[in-house]
Amino acid sequence: MWLSKRVKGIRPSPTLSIDAKAKELKSQGVDVISFGAGEPDFDTPQNVKDAAKRAIDAGFTKYCPVPGTPELKNAIIKKLKNDNNVEYRPEEIIVSVGAKHSLYNLFQAILDPGDHILIPAPYWVSYPDMAALAGARSKILKTRESGGFKITPEQLKKSITKKTKALILNSPSNPTGAAYTAEELSGIARTCIENKILVISDEIYEKLVYDNFKFASIAGFSPEMKALTVVVNGVSKSHAMTGWRIGYTAGPKEIVTAMTNIQSQSTSNPSSISLKAAVEALNGQQESTENMRKEFEKRRDYIVGALNAVQGVKCFKPQGSFYVFPNVKKLLGKSYGGRTVNTCTELAGYLLDQAKIAVVPGSAFGAPGYLRLSYATSMELIKSGIERFARAVK
Repeated sequence: MWLSKRVKGIRPSPTLSIDAKAKELKSQGVDVISFGAGEPDFDTPQNVKDAAKRAIDAGFTKYCPVPGTPELKNAIIKKLKNDNNVEYRPEEIIVSVGAKHSLYNLFQAILDPGDHILIPAPYWVSYPDMAALAGARSKILKTRESGGFKITPEQLKKSITKKTKALILNSPSNPTGAAYTAEELSGIARTCIENKILVISDEIYEKLVYDNFKFASIAGFSPEMKALTVVVNGVSKSHAMTGWRIGYTAGPKEIVTAMTNIQSQSTSNPSSISLKAAVEALNGQQESTENMRKEFEKRRDYIVGALNAVQGVKCFKPQGSFYVFPNVKKLLGKSYGGRTVNTCTELAGYLLDQAKIAVVPGSAFGAPGYLRLSYATSMELIKSGIERFARAVK
């Protein structure tokens, strides 16, 4: 009786729930291999940890400016200019408590009840619920595996209505690992400019791309497109800093100002220690990030090949992130112990119960008939886990 209407339809994050269940089983002594968490298994680089220690020793433990320190804002501005060919001013940058917090604040700042937000599917699990908390409606744009899990300018144009406020573009993608080329982005950019549609560009996996893929930010195509783009990024995935909780947004001043006002009434500034650590992450050596990327590429190659060798499974080869999104539709409808597995959710439950491997069903991402597996774990565990997977579905 005490709950608000807007919160009653909000679900807990399926990915975090799966990871929590796997950890609970492990704490009970069950030998579970988890492919659930979207978290690098690498340690935070030593130079970043050292910067945090220096901050503590120097007494940098007080309140900071709500949108982040000038030092970190300048590091972000430098990064965006050097890596993405986009120039921003300090008042166009806000640092938040992780990229998820950045997105939440952004949705609250731009969406009104009745607005439509375009979300390509498969999508990251939190986008629709964040939109719902802002009173907006998610309009899902289904993509095809045969098309690389990417929308086209033609599909986008047909989906735009008078109520359309924004488009979310997650490249590289969670959960598919699909990434848009510069040419593909240019067509989407033209459509957005013609229709004055705001683009929320979630670029958190930017540094984790493979096969010499060239990452491009849609904000860098033209001044007109930059004015219609809000870039969201962070250091969690690129520098193995998930627990440090630093994300950032770059975009039009009025939007960033609104986000700052929201943040000032909720969390205030992110942790002062994490702010100092993030400066070092962006300004310091990037060798650790590259080494991590190379290792993820090896794991990707192995897990894609191993999954495609399992009868009834077809696995798309991702261009980025650290996820695979195998098609398991041919496994559905089959039985074990007198029970029929009809959905990917039931299949994920079967794999956890019988094979002791944790995966996330594709339905959580708006794509029934698929599973998401994170290969942000050791090669040894990947090999053992896929062997269990193969035995379980046989």
